[in-house]
Amino acid sequence: MATIHVDGQRYDVDGADNLLDACLSLGLDVPYFCWHPAMGSVGACRQCAVKQYQDENDTRGKLVMSCMTPASDGSWISIDDDEAREFRASVIEWLMINHPHDCPVCEEGGHCHLQDMTVMTGHDRRRYRFRKRTHRNQYLGPFIAHEMNRCITCYRCVRFYRDYAGGTDLGAFGANDNIYFGRHQEGVLESPFSGNLTEVCPTGVFTDQTHSERYTRKWDLQFAPSLCHQCAVGCNISPGERYGDIRRIENRYHGEVNRFFLCDRGRFGYGYVNRDDRPRLPEWRSDRGDERVTLEVDAALDRGADRLRSARRVIGIGSPRASLESNHQLRALVGEGNFSTGIAAAEQRLLGRMQTLNRECGLPTPTLRDVENHDAILILGEDLIASAARVALSVRQAAQARREALAAERGIPAWNDAAVRTLGQDRYHPVFIAYPAATELDDITAGGWTLAPDDIARLGFAVAHEIDAAAPAVDHLDAATREAAREIAASLLAAERPLVISGGSLGSEAIVEAAGNVARALARRACRGSLMLVRREANSTGLALMGGAPLEWALDELESRRADAVVILENDLHQRLPSARIETALDAAETVVVLDHQRTATWERAHLGLPAAAFTEADGTLVSLEGRAQRFFQVFDPAYMRPETRIRESWRWLHVLRADVLRHDVGDIALDAVTRDCARHYPDLAAIIDAAPGADYRVRGLKLAREPQRYSGRTAMRAHINVSEPRAPQDPDSAFTFSMEGYNGFDRPREEVAFAWAPGWNSPQAWNKFTDEVGGHLRAGDPGVRLLAPRPGGYRYADAIPAVHRSAEAEWKVVVLPRLFGGDETSARAAPIQTRAGAPVVRLAADDAARLGVSDGQPLRVAGEHGALVLPVRCEARWPAGTIGVPAGIEPWPAGGEAVTLAVAATQANEEGRA
Repeated sequence: MATIHVDGQRYDVDGADNLLDACLSLGLDVPYFCWHPAMGSVGACRQCAVKQYQDENDTRGKLVMSCMTPASDGSWISIDDDEAREFRASVIEWLMINHPHDCPVCEEGGHCHLQDMTVMTGHDRRRYRFRKRTHRNQYLGPFIAHEMNRCITCYRCVRFYRDYAGGTDLGAFGANDNIYFGRHQEGVLESPFSGNLTEVCPTGVFTDQTHSERYTRKWDLQFAPSLCHQCAVGCNISPGERYGDIRRIENRYHGEVNRFFLCDRGRFGYGYVNRDDRPRLPEWRSDRGDERVTLEVDAALDRGADRLRSARRVIGIGSPRASLESNHQLRALVGEGNFSTGIAAAEQRLLGRMQTLNRECGLPTPTLRDVENHDAILILGEDLIASAARVALSVRQAAQARREALAAERGIPAWNDAAVRTLGQDRYHPVFIAYPAATELDDITAGGWTLAPDDIARLGFAVAHEIDAAAPAVDHLDAATREAAREIAASLLAAERPLVISGGSLGSEAIVEAAGNVARALARRACRGSLMLVRREANSTGLALMGGAPLEWALDELESRRADAVVILENDLHQRLPSARIETALDAAETVVVLDHQRTATWERAHLGLPAAAFTEADGTLVSLEGRAQRFFQVFDPAYMRPETRIRESWRWLHVLRADVLRHDVGDIALDAVTRDCARHYPDLAAIIDAAPGADYRVRGLKLAREPQRYSGRTAMRAHINVSEPRAPQDPDSAFTFSMEGYNGFDRPREEVAFAWAPGWNSPQAWNKFTDEVGGHLRAGDPGVRLLAPRPGGYRYADAIPAVHRSAEAEWKVVVLPRLFGGDETSARAAPIQTRAGAPVVRLAADDAARLGVSDGQPLRVAGEHGALVLPVRCEARWPAGTIGVPAGIEPWPAGGEAVTLAVAATQANEEGRA
């Protein structure tokens, strides 16, 4: 700790901080541009100047840049000194000489850090009257719009994109006062984190292009605290709504998870909730299937209840993309013995094994913030950019933290970014990756191996044996793999905090078991390490904790006529198993009820379709891959702007449907009651009631506002429906109001913050006002509660070591590869994601391609047990022989590990499969 004096007031601060960081953590306002809490200081903009004195008797002092000055014990500074204020005003003036002053038409208006700092410095007159420098803008892809004329040359964009996120295609070109930030030639930004430029840039140079199409000022958007549903990481987000559409998604700060940054799928993959073809009314399809009619709610529920009541047995199929509450209500409707998780058996076994390992391997599961503090990492069978992109960003920071360790040895503070990077150069903490293909983290690896899944598992088992001789040895291990295992084991043992990352992306139980053996070996050596296991979907962890039979069981029950009705919750079964298997089971069912917010192939087979709320229209609880239960809240009431819709939360539909089936008049139900009932039924989920405050939570007697204080136009928003303004919707399910009438300040700590705003701070930098320190934790604590924790005993080394992968003469093993864009069921329906995804290809080893006589881009026919499809081939020198790589997100055939045959196709057209 250090004691500093600011304008005569004494404060205790962290002596490792710089003065800017310290002052902002104290809640004092100091303007800045180039500094960012995640990226340290470079002293480029000169905006954060303060007066520093030698001691309390010094009356002259000197101007210093607070971002480049340590908060040393006994420091005396002044923010309000006249000379400092005048200097800061002159800095903002020269930074804005070439700025177009186009706030009324700029998309950052009202959300702009430059505006905030201009007001803070008192600069309100433009004296420059000469020609301004102008630039030509670039096309940067479907996510980001470019307006270089607004640039103030703070260098934040390239510092984030290149230095923090590892991108290579964005740079600074030019010199002196004529700097251009862009690509060497226009084209799509390649980094999967490019969307963060919209919040990193303090002006409107980089803006959200998906928002531009339906632009609304920040103060006219309605927000709610929410969670990204596109993978299992559990990033916190703030979706903004206007006129019943989601207009943009912004990062919502969480000190243990995503902190300041999101991946591009989480930020831009929301378009499916706005689709025009979404089901908005209940639909009934006749048994003959030749007639489909829309129904009102009561009629739909009556028909559904009658059919389910008359059924001999009803099966419920849940979903890992639906909330715990919705899955619980489905289970309550059909009974515990009739509930399926909706997850394929192989994946469910993996989830169960991962759950056991998280509890019994002896190592804890790290948060994303914890990941950045590990100094040796082994990644088995995961391309983290594709399967859990935000984890990959944290792994990159962990590797780059070697520079900070080297700087600390020489007394260089960690916040002195330029000095730290100059010293560190390309030195990283060791990261080792075993995966069938090259990954986007390969540039920071100490070692990478492109192996077939079984060989990845064998490498992992060998590493565990090198760490602990009690772990089973691997027979017939070649010299290169043995040497690799020794290198990895030595690095993990030499580290203070080693980390093992694996998961189910490749569908290999052996890889997960190998990662568990490594973790157990490290635990037996008393290492302060961690184990992170990646799941596929938003609520995969929660549904595994809830339990239930796999999807194949449910299909068997229907096919064998042991059940004649099925209720399917937010799950397109055709994305999980071959379509022929799904169609056979649904054909055998006399009644099919589907709840979903998308018109899927499964929805089209429903006798009764009930329009479910998407995550932006619903409340519920998810459990992330680290075992953190978190609550997401309804952003808007879909019936308010579109009274003709009958969209309801799935758990509410199921509650009323169950009441109708049982002929009970139970009335409506609120979220808190469903959450409590869910927690009561499943011991592993008992703590979820603490994931967020209940609906009775108040601040100063007020509910929390979803809308900013300047929210406008409410009286005109429904004028096309009725000139009489109705009462704002009431929300019995949460502590939020559907209006600006409620608490939305920053001075009372709370976990759930819908949007970041504080007086004088309208941009995302306002999150500094809600944290205990800059870059720390929310002052009321970070949202959510951890459910998975290690417990002693009960785990033995796995010994089912697979044999060496051998290439067959005429067969290839399928490896299904996750992909960030187009690889998940929901975001793949968003137009910008479809544009970014590109065409799917089959990956093939170059030697295998030569043997088949096929070259890059040629169509290749892949045929297996369940059918065939044709895709262009991509030949890769490092791809493991005897396997092919098929991207996730195409029709779920073939399955991982399946043996297929290959042949050169005469045409690119795919007549036998669906891409």
